[in-house]
Amino acid sequence: MTEAVLAVDFGTSNSAAAVLADGRVRRLPIEAGAETLPTAVFFPVGGAMQIGQAATEALIDGEEGRYMRSLKSVLGTPLLHEARLIGGKRRSLADVITAFLTTLRERAEAQTGQRFRRVLSGRPVHFHTADAARDAQAEADLRACYLAAGFAEVAFLPEPEAAARASVGEAGEVGLIVDIGGGTSDFTLFRRGAGIEILASHGVRLGGTDFDHAISLSHVMPEFGLGGELTRTLGEGRLPVPKAVYVDLASWAMIPFLYTAEVRRMVDDLVAHAVDRVRMERLRTVLRDELGHDVAFAVERGKIAANGGARGAIPLGLVEPGLNVPVTEGTINAALGDAREGLVRAVYDTLTLAKTAPGGVDHVILVGGSSLMRVVADVMRQICPGARVSRAEAFIAVVDGLALATGE
Repeated sequence: MTEAVLAVDFGTSNSAAAVLADGRVRRLPIEAGAETLPTAVFFPVGGAMQIGQAATEALIDGEEGRYMRSLKSVLGTPLLHEARLIGGKRRSLADVITAFLTTLRERAEAQTGQRFRRVLSGRPVHFHTADAARDAQAEADLRACYLAAGFAEVAFLPEPEAAARASVGEAGEVGLIVDIGGGTSDFTLFRRGAGIEILASHGVRLGGTDFDHAISLSHVMPEFGLGGELTRTLGEGRLPVPKAVYVDLASWAMIPFLYTAEVRRMVDDLVAHAVDRVRMERLRTVLRDELGHDVAFAVERGKIAANGGARGAIPLGLVEPGLNVPVTEGTINAALGDAREGLVRAVYDTLTLAKTAPGGVDHVILVGGSSLMRVVADVMRQICPGARVSRAEAFIAVVDGLALATGE
């Protein structure tokens, strides 16, 4: 009897697992009542690590501890192996990813009654754009985490190629998978026949967390002092407020590392010299009360609301009662100008690799949670006006395709 293979979509924002049973995909509810779970962990003070929705709820409920998200984004970087005090003991982010994958494996085994020694994992086409060495290191890092999590054999398949296997369309057509995830954007051009013929795959390090980052910097961080000025301790004239702390505060993966005495002392000095002390005091409040993730969730909610065309606001009442930042689809599109250009370039690069003109694409399939942003569909209709554009199951197309690939 062939040993079962667990298909895992370990995503920047969400993860999923599935198996192939009697030729059909069986998604595993590794989160109670759900086919996906947030790729998030929470280390409560004096308690066991929580993952998924439980981790997010612990943060929202104000439980004391350390919340972490976007773990995948640090693969291939030195930050992955730096040991820090997390949950009462020194751990690296590699240790945290391993613990997450261990829990995922154990839940999958409990759901199926099987022991999984083999895993087929999705991976972006490129973890890191235009850096082959770091890209290879990222895959090696993820492989090491899977092995440490109890798997004996680890194989990888590019996520958009997996999604192509799960897609539905007409025989003979040329399809383009556009997979916009939390951390990367991945593309596969394929021809549908008796199976799937991959014509080209390409990817860039651009995703939903980058969208959130841009919106946070343009809409929220100015309310915390970004773009302001500082008086000089000695002499006349003014200095611009340093940008580094805001860049990190707008980055999901970096937020936990801002809650240090050193950073707080630096912000105290900024407050003392700020021309606009009201806004700078808000920054001090965010770091003192460890509200960085609450702010990031607020940005995400505002982005989603405005994506539907409604005028909304990013609610920051936890920072200051009554504080709301207006947000519209127009202001979001302006903030995402660079991201849109990067997306356009990546699509044309994919077509060039496949030696296919835009008019040769019959069907564009949007995959990934961030593909729900209207700007993505707009870009694809602009580039491939003759193609029909459809949405796959945004959060499960990749894991479905991975499961199907385990039977090949």
